[in-house]
Amino acid sequence: MNTLRIDFVSDVSCPWCAVGLASLQTAMERVAPDVQVDLHFQPFELNPDMVPEGEDSIEHLKRKYGIDESQVRANGEVLRQRGEAVGFPFNLDMRKRVWNTFDAHRLLHWAELEGSDKQLALKKALFKAYFLDGLSPADHELLVRLAAEAGLDAERARAILASDEFTDEVRATERMFTQAGIHSVPAIILNRQHLISGGQPPEVFERALRQIAGAQPSSVMEA
Repeated sequence: MNTLRIDFVSDVSCPWCAVGLASLQTAMERVAPDVQVDLHFQPFELNPDMVPEGEDSIEHLKRKYGIDESQVRANGEVLRQRGEAVGFPFNLDMRKRVWNTFDAHRLLHWAELEGSDKQLALKKALFKAYFLDGLSPADHELLVRLAAEAGLDAERARAILASDEFTDEVRATERMFTQAGIHSVPAIILNRQHLISGGQPPEVFERALRQIAGAQPSSVMEA
């Protein structure tokens, strides 16, 4: 049995990251038990300078990509279909605003220290809260609740959010991956060497997992 380390670089407000995680987990199920995965979530902020009150998501996407509202909605439908195919049912009507996600990343950093299972549970809860329920990942009360639901200590989560704990660690990790050439997400790095970019189908992840676990030659793969 081989164990592969995967660093999943992503943001909790990145829809293709939610697709990518669901797709990767399908691939992980397909290759088990022959290949085991040691999964770590790494921070990336799509909108590090987002104002505290957030911004309307359609207006944000129109400005960011230079497209009109009809194109935003068409892209959203493509995304919805891709999510549905891998078991992540986007509720696009609920994703009305874009918020800052830095505090969510601080909690994810702490969750990893408490156990990879807790980090995974919190990550999935954050995706659901934003993309299905339309809730803000900048809301401290929501973050505390999700941490508790993921099996983490609620009061410890509240204390972290009320301080600047793990700020330096998260910033340093963000810089490390940016300096390594990661400028878009999801970026899935296998065994610290092999990069898969984008919300790929399960077959792409499955093939990569099998190749790398078998020490077969592999190259950087991009969407």
